[in-house]
Amino acid sequence: MENKHIDHLFRHHSGKMVAVLTRIFGLSNLEIIEDSIQDTFLKASISWKTTTPDNPEAWLTQAAKNRVLDIFRKLKNEKKHTPELSHGAQTIAFNDFFLETEIDDAQLRMIFTACHPKLNAKDQIAFSLKTISGFNTKEIAAALLTKEDSIKKRLLRAKKFITSSSIQFTIPQGLDLRKRIEQVLEVLYLIFNEGFHSNNTNTLIRKELCGEALRLCKLLLKNKYTNIPSAYALFALMCFHAARLESKTTDENEILDLKHQDRSRWSYPLIQLGNAMMHKAVENDERSCYHYEAAIAAEHIKAASFELTNWKKILYWYECLHELKPSPYYLLNMAVVCLQDDNYMKANFYFEKINIKELEQRSYLYYGAKSDYYSQTNQHDKAIEYLNFAIEKVNNKLEKNYLLKKKQILLQQN
Repeated sequence: MENKHIDHLFRHHSGKMVAVLTRIFGLSNLEIIEDSIQDTFLKASISWKTTTPDNPEAWLTQAAKNRVLDIFRKLKNEKKHTPELSHGAQTIAFNDFFLETEIDDAQLRMIFTACHPKLNAKDQIAFSLKTISGFNTKEIAAALLTKEDSIKKRLLRAKKFITSSSIQFTIPQGLDLRKRIEQVLEVLYLIFNEGFHSNNTNTLIRKELCGEALRLCKLLLKNKYTNIPSAYALFALMCFHAARLESKTTDENEILDLKHQDRSRWSYPLIQLGNAMMHKAVENDERSCYHYEAAIAAEHIKAASFELTNWKKILYWYECLHELKPSPYYLLNMAVVCLQDDNYMKANFYFEKINIKELEQRSYLYYGAKSDYYSQTNQHDKAIEYLNFAIEKVNNKLEKNYLLKKKQILLQQN
């Protein structure tokens, strides 16, 4: 079997194994659990070179069960703390831990562990991608634009905190669940966003991150305690954005903005799923930032063409969003929406309210949008000046090339 196939299986299966084994042996043995799973996949990569099992996932599950027994014996021999399997939730039969419903339950517990409020926000994302999603430190570093050593430190810090704080491997209940699930949704949102509009130098889209965020959000929706309206709204938002992934770049890997995307390439099944999730999300009067963002995405999706987009409705949803959760990014988007609607006075009003420093490494978006403002108001020199600022600030090569093309057009018009 090719290494790519094994890597794919590792990505989609290791998180399940880590969660189940952690449920059995506890968070204090997380290091041993992760090492044993690495061993399982190493053995798979060697033994599958000659003979590939008929059902690779079943093979890995059985191997994981065997490793459970190995770990159990090892812990007993070393006289370490071994789990009591005779009371509480642990009375589930050993094999039943590997049933799909129990795997889902274990993964949900791991998600809430990774998103514990006392963990640093950056540590939460790194720990989630490593423990739940099977990303290695190099992949996490690339996804988060961080050095590999920094990711290793974050993971070590997170594990040390979890062990020293005796955090329970459970799904919170009552008011605690409400607070914790908001943090979980934010982490999933950030993971998806990094996939949809990556900070990576060479790659604009990271489909594996989008897919992982969707998978983890779906786990929340399958549980009666965590399938709250904001979780449905977030899943709908992800569906609407994911529906457009294939149309964001050309076959030559050049960026296509929303105006020039081929709408026939948008995924209709994902749009349908997003609409169904939005119906679930609005069954009561509760509204979250994900509701408003999904409403904005839905307006883009339902427009038959860019020219037929309902910009006034989109601006209204952005105003609701900014009122609920003020952000310089929302102000920037409001300015851009006003430009599309030829409302230059209102666009400038929003531009002037933005603190550029708060946009951090995305500040090039401000300069690019301001360039459009000057271009549309026939201030060509200013338009080129601000486009140069954007080109200087942008890290992603695809986006830089996109901006350079815009500059060429502006120079020809000048």
